[in-house]
Order: sequence, then structure tokens, then C-alpha cells
Amino acid sequence: MKQFALEQGRRAVADDKQWAEYLDENLFRPPPAVSAHLGVFVEPFLGYVLDGTKTIESRFSLNQCDPFGSVSKGDIVLVKEAAGPVVGLCRVSTVWSYVLDPESLNQIRSLFGSAMRVESESFWAERTDAAFATLMQIDHVTRIQPFTIEKKDRRGWVVLRRRSKQLMLWEE
Repeated sequence: MKQFALEQGRRAVADDKQWAEYLDENLFRPPPAVSAHLGVFVEPFLGYVLDGTKTIESRFSLNQCDPFGSVSKGDIVLVKEAAGPVVGLCRVSTVWSYVLDPESLNQIRSLFGSAMRVESESFWAERTDAAFATLMQIDHVTRIQPFTIEKKDRRGWVVLRRRSKQLMLWEE
């Protein structure tokens, strides 16, 4: 599933010179300089990402699971519709990771709530028990010809390919 998703994503942007070069230079040339992820999105947030009005993607969890600690600046995210196809891709331009407490959750809400396109109180109420949060500023959002991948689990985030750790030792 992972390799298939990456190859399909590569084909979907083959005619986009910027994306094709970025993927070839950073993801497909060994060792990979960036990681690739599959993010599963529900409406209305999927639409907000694709129309460019949602510029901060957030993931909250009880445990330290992906994308917490596994996503970095420059990484690629394949955008998948929940129970549907992959419909886009984007690049991560900034990452913030939080070990949550009530103060940090309120800080996230005030600093990032509008860029996250969160308009309901229930969103925040559902996250009061979360222990970890990853926020990602995304850019270069591109709609692609949808393609289907076989994903049978309920994870909302999957790391498809990890960047080379050796490169990170010298770059960060």
C-alpha cells in the first residue's frame, strides 16, 4: 500500500514541474530528505484544506502516535478522503508539537483556531482529554486526479516513507 500510494501520487503530479522536481529530489532520490505521510480527512476539513482556507492541520491523541514526532518541515502529505480516494497533496512548512495541558490547549485554540477552520465548541470539548497535539502549517496544496488505495485500518495518519536520519543529523 505504501509504495503504491507514493507512486500514484508521483504520477498524479507528473505534469506539475515544481511538484515533480520536489518529489524526485527529496523523496525518490535515496536517501530520502523528507518523509511522506498519508493524512485522512473528514468533511468539512477536507474541503477547507483543498480550497486553501485551512492552513493549519492538527492531530490530537491520547498516546504519542504519528504524526507526533514523525512529521517535519518539508514533508509531503497525501490528502485522503475518509472512506474515499486520495484527492490531493501538500507540503508541511512548519510543525508545532505539544504535550497538552489545559493552558496549552487554550493557547492552541487562540493562536491557531481560525487557521484550523474550527468553528464548533464541540471540537475543543472533544479534545480536552488529549495528551498530545501536532500542528502543521501546510502549503502548496494541490488537487490531483483521485486514486484509490487499499487501506483497511482506522488510523487517520500513516507514515509512508521516513526521511533519512543521517541527513537530519547535519541539517538540524
